[in-house]
Amino acid sequence: MGEISTTELQERYLLNTYAPELTLVKGSMSWVQDDRGREYLDFASGISVCNLGHCHPRVTEAIQRQAARLVHVSNLFYNENQPRLAQKIVEHGFDGKVFFCNSGAEANEGLIKFARRWGRKTGRHRIVCMEESFHGRTLAALAATGRAKYREGFQPDTPGFRHVPFNSVEAVEGAIDHETAAVLLEPIQGEGGVVPADPEYLRRLRQLCAARNILLLFDEVQCGMGRTGEIFAFRHYGVEPDAVALAKALGNGFPIGAFMVRRELADTFVPGTHATTFGGSPLACAAGLAVFAAIEQENLLDNCRAMAGLLWGKLEQLRDKHSIIKEIRGVGLMIGLVLQAPVKPIIQAAAEAGLLVLPAGENVLRLLPPLTIDNREVEIAIERLDQAFETA
Repeated sequence: MGEISTTELQERYLLNTYAPELTLVKGSMSWVQDDRGREYLDFASGISVCNLGHCHPRVTEAIQRQAARLVHVSNLFYNENQPRLAQKIVEHGFDGKVFFCNSGAEANEGLIKFARRWGRKTGRHRIVCMEESFHGRTLAALAATGRAKYREGFQPDTPGFRHVPFNSVEAVEGAIDHETAAVLLEPIQGEGGVVPADPEYLRRLRQLCAARNILLLFDEVQCGMGRTGEIFAFRHYGVEPDAVALAKALGNGFPIGAFMVRRELADTFVPGTHATTFGGSPLACAAGLAVFAAIEQENLLDNCRAMAGLLWGKLEQLRDKHSIIKEIRGVGLMIGLVLQAPVKPIIQAAAEAGLLVLPAGENVLRLLPPLTIDNREVEIAIERLDQAFETA
């Protein structure tokens, strides 16, 4: 009896929650390889996780070194790496304090708990969220998520959330009542179609929340960590939230999440009010520190902005050539091509041409290349996208 394949093992032993078509076995920066030895240019980056590319040398070396020294001790003890990584996040964000966890859903759950505990003295607990948003798959994060299809089959929704149209201050204002503690949104909606917030919307929302003494919470799980050309996407808007969630690219593939709250609000949590077993381990934080070192020392934000300019120009030429492309939107290297047809055939054709891309809804093609891409890789991506649009 021969060896059982990866596909057969998956079908036999894993819950059927995904429908993969490729088995990827190796990666190096912008490229991945499947089990048949075929290479693909990866413009998915693990859903904006491997922002430095696959197996970036700094991150790989940091993980290997730390794994040989100390992996886990729990948060009942200090570890050297956790406060250093928190300092980096604060330096790039705003004056605040950080809590570490393991994923984006956990980071957003932390924001939700933070808002409810902050509002408890005045009886406020409701959170206003946006339609078409995505905040995670745990029950509270799922209830906050505005894309109803993700909540189907898991009702009743966790109570305390209201959903309003994105980019409408009037809708938010109309949803606020005496029980409202916070407003939660993504500065750039990812799963909802790569939709950036309007600058005036965020500015007015900041003013509204301040006037009504309501927390403004940002979910930067997908759009943070340099994806837009800034560590935090809110930097493009000149608007600072009261708290912000990070994850995905913070560890460049090693699981880690975090949320940061303003320093003057930090005593909302005290010992015993929020906790995690694995969050902020020496190993995870070593990976996060290496990510910041790479971004800072390799000028990756500058490269992101330069490559975004080049890629957007090439995509506009592609739009002029292919009438199926209706619109290009996004910020930096977080890009959505709005199509006038379902996106799935284009994704399949792109993979056949050797390019990995993602959907963002039913008719948006999402491009999330590593921040390390170069001119040649942009040219290759455009050639393969062009081929996909020709053959799909």
